[in-house]
Amino acid sequence: MITLFWCPRSRAARALWMLEELGEPFEIKEIDIQDPKSKNDMAFQIASPMGKVPAIADGDVMLAESAAICMYLADKYTGAGLAPAIDDAARGRYLYWMMFTPGVLEPAMAEKFGGWEPKPYSHGWGDFDSMIKTLEAGLKGGDWILGDRFSAADVMLGSSANFLKMFGILPESGPIDAYIERCLARPAYQRALAREEG
Repeated sequence: MITLFWCPRSRAARALWMLEELGEPFEIKEIDIQDPKSKNDMAFQIASPMGKVPAIADGDVMLAESAAICMYLADKYTGAGLAPAIDDAARGRYLYWMMFTPGVLEPAMAEKFGGWEPKPYSHGWGDFDSMIKTLEAGLKGGDWILGDRFSAADVMLGSSANFLKMFGILPESGPIDAYIERCLARPAYQRALAREEG
């Protein structure tokens, strides 16, 4: 059974959503990231060398980082249809959008929160405004980032877009707002939210 190392009100929410989408049995082990003693769990230390959540243990496989977790789960548990196959032409776009959250969206959020001067030609993520424009353009092809097909990339992007809105830094954006609403309406997201609030 998959074990999710989790802490409420953290990025672990997206791994919880992913597991709910997957439909495979899993258990949750809460890690209080504010309490150093909570991080003494040996399995958690192996899965997450930096002591961050989310992390998972799935048999002999142990890993952390949301994008890595979502990619691993989508590729291993193919029955849920959450990732294009390796030889599917959509795989390239899927990989790009899987990495957009950790590589572009989250650094751009840090730029915005930190009041850093935008330097689109020297910062690997570009800047906050170009991140928003790129995400809006990516959503023009359908309800989901891959068009009509929901994928693990939507778990990453949808949760992150919702964080932008919750933190009050999402500029007015009809396409992103509508996308967030579609994500929030998914039954798996609602189940994950109920666990978060329970």
